[in-house]
Amino acid sequence: MKFVDEAFIDIAAGDGGNGCVSFRHEKYKEFGGPNGGDGGRGGHVFAVADPNLNTLVDYRYSRRHEAKRGEHGMGSDMFGAAGADITLKMPVGTIITDAETGEVLYELLTPGEVITIAKGGDGGFGNLRFKSAINRAPRQKTPGWPGEKKNLKLELKVLADVGLLGMPNAGKSTFITAVSNARPKIADYPFTTLHPNLGVVRVGPEQSFVVADIPGLIEGASEGAGLGHQFLRHLQRTRLLLHIVDLAPFDDSVDPVAQAKAIVGELKKYDQQLYDKPRWLVLNKLDMVPAEDRAARVKDFVKRFKWKGPVFEISALTREGCEPLIHAIFRHVQSEQRVENAPVDVDPRFAGDAPA
Repeated sequence: MKFVDEAFIDIAAGDGGNGCVSFRHEKYKEFGGPNGGDGGRGGHVFAVADPNLNTLVDYRYSRRHEAKRGEHGMGSDMFGAAGADITLKMPVGTIITDAETGEVLYELLTPGEVITIAKGGDGGFGNLRFKSAINRAPRQKTPGWPGEKKNLKLELKVLADVGLLGMPNAGKSTFITAVSNARPKIADYPFTTLHPNLGVVRVGPEQSFVVADIPGLIEGASEGAGLGHQFLRHLQRTRLLLHIVDLAPFDDSVDPVAQAKAIVGELKKYDQQLYDKPRWLVLNKLDMVPAEDRAARVKDFVKRFKWKGPVFEISALTREGCEPLIHAIFRHVQSEQRVENAPVDVDPRFAGDAPA
């Protein structure tokens, strides 16, 4: 399996070590006093966002992950050693959810980000802790605390600026191949794309954005038909959707307008927020339409589709019209980034309390 974007795991942090009851036993020290040390804490379980990973397949076949428990306390004032921690590497964009309650616990959005997903138990107290002026020879100790145990669901949503939307064989893979460094499989049959592909589009020096190509959608996708419904989640973090339409289908009985409306309907059924994202219409395969008929066919499509947003006419195979499109996308993505990174106005009266 090349792409796995969902997995379930069980994690267990280490238990704390037990405290120790011990007294000094030395020659001529018959009342040496207590010297039992504390137990060590259990190991923590960490998760780190690794930019080199793009799948959760490792967790499909390795479900149980346990940290070591802390060592017990010992005499001679010796405290137990802490248990060894474990770190789970996950792709950037992973959502960690409680499998039992469905509550979202963490999101790994920044490369190198480290979070603690389960804390080890504290070590128990030895009798050295209970010594006092009125309790010179304590025999109390406490056991170590248990470490946290959780059943987690891992879900991956790829981080891309632009998502490609469309029917199977609309030309999404050809488009991402034409404008980026991605090389997905391209063939003349539906559902050639079986897992998402990410491509970096370089517009100029230090100017680029990321495009996500997902499997094509068909009518009924929001209810589980076809393949695309499994990957619609990957479009939820994009800043812009490109609705790619095959303007010259092989079958003359196929109406591109009806197909486009079906895709938009599935999008709305799946997630209203996804439906409300900025969406541009990209009419593809214009190289298959005679030059004298292009303008009329485009005008007829836009009129029947009742589209009011931006329209781009391209041929992904010949790269005709691709350059103006990627420059327009870059400007849009850049403007979105400026809005997200804009400084927040702080009232001067509270400037001293504002975080740095």
